[in-house]
Amino acid sequence: MVEPRLPQSLTELPLGPLERAITESLQRLDPLTDEVVLASAALVVQALAAGDVCMPLDRLAGRRPWPEHRFTLPALTDWRTALSKASVIGSPGDYRPLILDGDRLYLARYQAYEQALAEALLTRVAARPEVDESVLRESLDRLFAFNAGQSPDWQRLAAAQAVSRRLAVISGGPGTGKTTTVVRLLAALLEQPGGESLAIGLAAPTGKAAARMAEAIRNAKAQLPVSDAIKAALPEEALTLHRLLGARGDSPQVRHDAARPLALDVLIVDEASMVDLALMAKLVDAMPAGARLILLGDKDQLSAVEAGAVFAELCEGRGFDAETVDALGRVTGQLVPLDPPRSALGDAVVLLTHSHRFAGDSGIGELARRINAGDAVGTQRLLKEDRPDLAWQSAPVQAALLDRLEAGYLPYLTTAKTGDPEATFAAFAAFRALAAQREGPWGVASLNDALEQRFKRRHGLAERERWYPGRAVMVRQNDYALGLFNGDVGVCLSTDFGLRVFFEGEGEFRHFAPARLPSHDSAFAMTVHKSQGSEFDEVLLALPEQPSPLLTRALFYTGITRAKRRVEIWGLPERLAEAVTTRAERAAGLAERLRTEVAPIMQATPETAPGQLDLF
Repeated sequence: MVEPRLPQSLTELPLGPLERAITESLQRLDPLTDEVVLASAALVVQALAAGDVCMPLDRLAGRRPWPEHRFTLPALTDWRTALSKASVIGSPGDYRPLILDGDRLYLARYQAYEQALAEALLTRVAARPEVDESVLRESLDRLFAFNAGQSPDWQRLAAAQAVSRRLAVISGGPGTGKTTTVVRLLAALLEQPGGESLAIGLAAPTGKAAARMAEAIRNAKAQLPVSDAIKAALPEEALTLHRLLGARGDSPQVRHDAARPLALDVLIVDEASMVDLALMAKLVDAMPAGARLILLGDKDQLSAVEAGAVFAELCEGRGFDAETVDALGRVTGQLVPLDPPRSALGDAVVLLTHSHRFAGDSGIGELARRINAGDAVGTQRLLKEDRPDLAWQSAPVQAALLDRLEAGYLPYLTTAKTGDPEATFAAFAAFRALAAQREGPWGVASLNDALEQRFKRRHGLAERERWYPGRAVMVRQNDYALGLFNGDVGVCLSTDFGLRVFFEGEGEFRHFAPARLPSHDSAFAMTVHKSQGSEFDEVLLALPEQPSPLLTRALFYTGITRAKRRVEIWGLPERLAEAVTTRAERAAGLAERLRTEVAPIMQATPETAPGQLDLF
């Protein structure tokens, strides 16, 4: 059998290995598949790699998708017609490798994820659990008495919604009290009739985020004005979502699904903005019909590394109609603003707006507001003011940057010589260098290499030496046997047994011989993506010298809000302006599906469909 070959017009296109594998697979399914369909499939794969769930046809219709090549896509109507006639492309519900849904082209698996998730969320938000409103009113009055001066008290309103619904979406920036809110809403749930028997789970996308969430809840519950029995019923352990669902290595399947649901009555998911479409679809599918799902996150932060921006899309439709305003008024005593929701999930969404971390005169808080508003001129003007918590190097030089970073880490390196892990981790959290990207002169890899050379010279070590007291590393892959997870940060210290790498645990420090660690990188400088969910006293954010597609408003906002006390930005004015004005909008159809009635989903997803779909 002769293998089909790509049309001549496509052979010179800059397609990666995955794009070529997909196009060749389509040709094997139908050797007559034309060049437009094959190019469209390659573009969908590229869109997924960029974080898009689908490829909107109007984005590229009539254009050259690869500007350096002559290949041009048809006009929208002609393109849609060509795709609809292709044997390898189907409509929603068909078992084809690609699905054309309106003017959006998907790989079949992702169309199924999105459609299934939309239907499951709409079903869940329509259900109403039984709630004793008089008990809830008393619980909220007591648990949120510390917010008596706020009107409206969004923390109290978020708690009321989470208790009264099977789906709640709570978004807030740093310091807005998401953990405080969730601990108290859980206490209110437990105080409901029969609440003491609720099975409550805590989860997060990464091991680091899960550990931080569990620690925050353990610390917060001590302050609760509730009985010891209620405090004892609050959960103290959190799992990664992959572990919760029973992920099976590289397989897309998980142990828990609609047929084998999680044994939970309530699930809290922290850092939900980091959850991609596929993982969120599997999570919602595994939730029992009568359970409550509460998603916490920050809609303005960076989205998941994988395809989708589910949390942000859920927040798009927020709003309260008259019925919801009346119900919230009864249980909270609050005057709630009427704001018609823009999706069927709108009244499940509450935004926490009052920052307890950044006071009204906080430069960091004001900088975050101007960035989110897209105000590049105002952002630069603010950074030029003499604010004690803001600094801007608008003409950065790499040598000067390295001098500054070395000085910033000097207290940490000095503390690391003592071998005291608690003091060393505290010193390491006092200052952190963040970068927008991994590669390039101003990227994480380059900065870490240059800093390590300086630190080794300071220690009098040979350049080939990998380990030394004070070396900081970040784990790159999960190791369940060691209990180490992607994103965990460790520091190398001297002990009586030689050099050991210490990691923060639940009230203790665990240490391992360097040779036992899973794949890892040095972590003096880290990407903004990897810093999500972390907090540092002082942050230095280095922006690239050249334009970068990674430099967006969400990245800039996420980077500067990792700082609790001071943020220092090293970047050219034009890069800073680009970061403020560039919105990373991911192509997807979830928000639209939540505004309309969703068609019944397929009886089988691409994971269980016949062989040809397994590739897609």
